[in-house]
Amino acid sequence: MSTRNETLREQGLEVRRQVLGKDRVAAADRSVDDFLRPFREFVDEYCWGAIWTRPGLGRKERSLINLSMIAALNRSHELRIHLNGALNNGVTPDEIREIFMQVAVYAGVPAGLEAMRVAQEVLAERKKS
Repeated sequence: MSTRNETLREQGLEVRRQVLGKDRVAAADRSVDDFLRPFREFVDEYCWGAIWTRPGLGRKERSLINLSMIAALNRSHELRIHLNGALNNGVTPDEIREIFMQVAVYAGVPAGLEAMRVAQEVLAERKKS
């Protein structure tokens, strides 16, 4: 990997830790084996490094965008992860509800309903801790 790519990967890993939480990232990285490692490095470099470190949008705005896209794609596992990140980035439960209501209109009620269900679980889990 080139120095530039390694720098982006390291920057991306730091952003990932800040958004998702150090403990969550450490736990996820412990499950990375030789098969998955190149993909994890790719995600850290391009998703978290090249995109999340760009100027122009703040982390809260990026989280809002991610929530809407991931909900529209009906990817519950990733949605759970990014809901926690969005809350860490200052997105409020009211904003989350509004996003998923809009997702229901533009991407389908089942996608919006599933997103609301996952958000309800995440919010309840966070309230307990």
